[in-house]
Amino acid sequence: MPYKFTFDLSVVPHKFFKELAYMVDSKRIHKRTGRILRRLIDRFKLSELTGMDFAEILQVIEDLVDIQVKNLAYRQRFEMSKNKALFLPHCARKYVDSRCRAEFDPDVPTFRCRRCSPDCQVNQASRIAEELGYDVYIVPGGSCIPKIIKKHNYDGIVGVACGEEIRLAYTYLNEDIAAQAVPLIKNGCSNTVFSIDSLCKILQSQKI
Repeated sequence: MPYKFTFDLSVVPHKFFKELAYMVDSKRIHKRTGRILRRLIDRFKLSELTGMDFAEILQVIEDLVDIQVKNLAYRQRFEMSKNKALFLPHCARKYVDSRCRAEFDPDVPTFRCRRCSPDCQVNQASRIAEELGYDVYIVPGGSCIPKIIKKHNYDGIVGVACGEEIRLAYTYLNEDIAAQAVPLIKNGCSNTVFSIDSLCKILQSQKI
């Protein structure tokens, strides 16, 4: 949890995210995003909804924009990649105690989902990805990801993490790897949340 604060954007209206995505997709947002984002934050009253300081919510939203821009930049190459993997954060499991039946493989390292809770986001995401031919890793942290990618020679990866972790991940991914990212909309050490719909759109994005 690299952010020095916690956040929960699951309370934010879906319309906000749709408008943000539209602005990025239509190239109405560029590096000088501050004024536009401030207007959006004020209009949707995000500080009041989330209980976050304005500077904190601005940082999170700026990271969301950066992720969306990078996804667009790498999308075509990602769609053409053949050997793909999905990396999920273990903190998004429904339970992070003994109630979770996932088995941990320290040699990878990854958790192996045992499908114990149908409403678990990790269960849902891993099942969908595996049906689409992805290798799935439920990782305890980001430091193990470069080793896994190198070992299996993946040319396309999808990562679910908080915005700051995603931004850091771009620094160690080489140019041969086409990456797509799905940011957490609620962070923390457990019970984190991401959009299954957003993930599915990326997972299903491929050239035939």
